[in-house]
Amino acid sequence: MRHNKKFNHLGRKAAHRGAMLSNMACSLIMHKRISTTLAKAKALRMYVEPLLTKAKEDTTANRRLVFAELKQKEVVSELFNNVSDKIVNRPGGYCRILRTGFRLGDAAEMCIIELVDYNENMLKEAKKATKKSTRRAGKKTAAKAEEVAQEAPAQEEAQA
Repeated sequence: MRHNKKFNHLGRKAAHRGAMLSNMACSLIMHKRISTTLAKAKALRMYVEPLLTKAKEDTTANRRLVFAELKQKEVVSELFNNVSDKIVNRPGGYCRILRTGFRLGDAAEMCIIELVDYNENMLKEAKKATKKSTRRAGKKTAAKAEEVAQEAPAQEEAQA
């Protein structure tokens, strides 16, 4: 029975799956964005986010734990030197999955998985959205109410 076993095996043996996720994690860290199927992206997110959390604290023990998973020196140094600086204040959720449609050959659902703090386009839109100010109806009606209140005594004096 499969009680409480939510792991997606992706149709592979454990060694093949581990190697594939390790290579995909290395590509994601180096390129900051990769295109893959939705099932692989969800499995990769579960694999890489604990590694990113370990990278927030730069210790020898954490470097060794991450290197044991990724097995590439350049990727580990990139992760601890550059990526960790951007994610140090983020409490979690380092990856974003954007669905892109279906693949023509087998109709597999495709997506882009990316590191959240490296998408400059979305960061610019978020900054613009925070700078935008809206005019509230309450302020406008309060100003009109004051004008009407000031004009009312002047009209009464003119009538008298």
